[in-house]
Amino acid sequence: MRGVLFDGKQSQVVDDLEVRGPGPGEVLVAIAAAGLCHSDLSVIDGTIPFPVPVVLGHEGAGVVEEVGAGVTHVAPGDHVALSTLANCGACAECDRGRPTMCRKAIGMPGRPFSRGGEPVHQFASNSAFAERTLVKAVQAVKIPRDVPLTSAALIGCGVLTGVGAVLNRARVDIGDTVVVIGTGGIGLNVIQGARIAGASVIVAVDTNPAKEPLARQFGATHFLPSAEGARDILPNGADHAFECVGHPGLVRAAVDLLDRHGQAILLGMIAPAAEASFAPAALFLDKSILGCRYGSSRPQRDIPRYAELYRTGALLLDELVTRTYAVEDFGKAADDLHGGRVARGVLTF
Repeated sequence: MRGVLFDGKQSQVVDDLEVRGPGPGEVLVAIAAAGLCHSDLSVIDGTIPFPVPVVLGHEGAGVVEEVGAGVTHVAPGDHVALSTLANCGACAECDRGRPTMCRKAIGMPGRPFSRGGEPVHQFASNSAFAERTLVKAVQAVKIPRDVPLTSAALIGCGVLTGVGAVLNRARVDIGDTVVVIGTGGIGLNVIQGARIAGASVIVAVDTNPAKEPLARQFGATHFLPSAEGARDILPNGADHAFECVGHPGLVRAAVDLLDRHGQAILLGMIAPAAEASFAPAALFLDKSILGCRYGSSRPQRDIPRYAELYRTGALLLDELVTRTYAVEDFGKAADDLHGGRVARGVLTF
């Protein structure tokens, strides 16, 4: 079968991958569509260290082909969006409703794939850039059939991360003020999460002026080329500042933009060895810096909620899909993402 493989030196589309069948508590999914995210490129450029060879992709949707013993919440033929959380469901963190903190969800990757008889790693417990992938049952979330799979694919990463950061981690309230630094796929979802939450002012910041129309469509009330002008709009500072780029200097900018009791939420993927600096005095008056993993999400709860918000028109998904690509055009899709020419590019099978 076809898939996008990274061997440590280059990524390529291959057609000789194999994937094993589902064991107990596992689900085999035929992937219909998969969004290309900066995290996939971060594996290729080394920002995210990962063992190779590995099948890339982690934002996908498709149709269940086969289920293993004990799986009852999905069945062959069901449409599903996939999460990356292979949480155990039984530890104290899972029991508290915090699956993103499950220690068994962050460990050595599995190797359900093979090529030429040699095992191949799975990225983010998902590997959606393959015609078929194998996931834990908890990762397969049933969605209505009237949600297009090209749009549903984006729920599993960009929407869970961005909208989830607003609703679950920051808990933006009606009337709050928000600054969003970076309006890529994650930033746009932060913007629309803030809109859904009822924020009164949503300032989008991006150096690319071509992104303004889409940012405003998703809910931005203002658009700036740099964070320096945000104080002109919010003289007292923002209740929430989201850093969605992954640049240490922008972490400082987010902190500096906070009002009393404000919080900076860090979403951008920063290199593991990178350091950010800020004046500790900037955190007086109850200001906070918050990390956020995967939107502090509970996928089996959140994905159906977001699918329903899409059906009502409150959550924009179709508008996120700038362009679709055949999987064979992965190189073009990656180049467009790197060049900032798409909100989300989606590979189709």
